[in-house]
Amino acid sequence: MDATRRTDDEQAARWNGPAASAWVEAQSLVDGVLKPFEDLLVEAMSADHEGHVLGEGGRVLDVGCGTGSTTLAVARRLGAAGHVVGVDISEPMLTAARARAEQTEAPASFVHADAQEYAFEPGTYDAVMSRFGVMFFKDSVRAFANLRRAAKDGAALRFIAWRRPAENPFMTTAERAAAPLLPNLPARRPDEPGQFAFADADRVRGILAEAGWTGIDIQPKDVTCTLPESELIRYFSRFGPLGLILGEADEQTRARVVETVRAAFDPFVHGAEVRFTAASWLVGARASSA
Repeated sequence: MDATRRTDDEQAARWNGPAASAWVEAQSLVDGVLKPFEDLLVEAMSADHEGHVLGEGGRVLDVGCGTGSTTLAVARRLGAAGHVVGVDISEPMLTAARARAEQTEAPASFVHADAQEYAFEPGTYDAVMSRFGVMFFKDSVRAFANLRRAAKDGAALRFIAWRRPAENPFMTTAERAAAPLLPNLPARRPDEPGQFAFADADRVRGILAEAGWTGIDIQPKDVTCTLPESELIRYFSRFGPLGLILGEADEQTRARVVETVRAAFDPFVHGAEVRFTAASWLVGARASSA
């Protein structure tokens, strides 16, 4: 098996296994933590310096939509005349997203597929968007070229991606604190698909240009995120590299890890609230004319 195929299989296994279960079970918690980014993306999708990206109606593609929070938020903005299609490789997360859409009767639907490979109908979408869903492609240029084919000429691209780990200390606190106690803790590989794969703005700009997008604009956005202190242990024990292996540890080791990691988060705890600054890129572009 070559490295590309292995990476692809690892991502599919992760997002249809423990990672997906964590996101579905903690859906409301994660939605609350990431709500500032949802608001940022919806605002970015609503207007730009050239005018409105979206008005009433329109078709939008939400890449890496997960449990559907951003899909439904933009669907509400579009109204009944519009439609948002969410695409994700995680069937468990899409099952949750479909249930949410049915409850709200939002103009949204969902496709279980890898957006890098899926045969979208060409020239269909007025806009393409993503909140932290585009950093996991095995071949980013190929993926964004496929999304370009799915978009109409002149369509807008808007997505949010994480900046460098050093700018997001909250995101790596758990693994740094747990590493001495868990020798098998998975190491992040910055050159491979993952949370911080788009940390380098120049790399992102090159990927988009090669894939056929123009008018590329990359802006740093720092937002304040919060979660209840009572949910902190559940949060750090279910997500990230630590969440992938903590369940495999024996009870004694798990207890030591939880105690050690919880103490490491003290700088972010303010009474009953956990608060941290999250550093991201807001990326905008246009589909070049054919």
